[in-house]
Amino acid sequence: MAEEQDDNQVYLVVVNDEEQYSIWQADRELPAGWHAEGLEGTRAECLAHIGQVWTDMRPRSLRLRMEQAAAK
Repeated sequence: MAEEQDDNQVYLVVVNDEEQYSIWQADRELPAGWHAEGLEGTRAECLAHIGQVWTDMRPRSLRLRMEQAAAK
């Protein structure tokens, strides 16, 4: 935990097509399949944001299949 407190890197909140969130160092190229969500800040700020917006951990494709099954 001390490492996180001393971390002065700038991070981006990133999201993939399955609407799964993560953080990524802002000075690094994003991996394939991920795009910046819009928030940039400290590790703690980015993780706090993810905690607020990512309330359903199921991948998007699974959520859609479950909604379709429930509608039948």
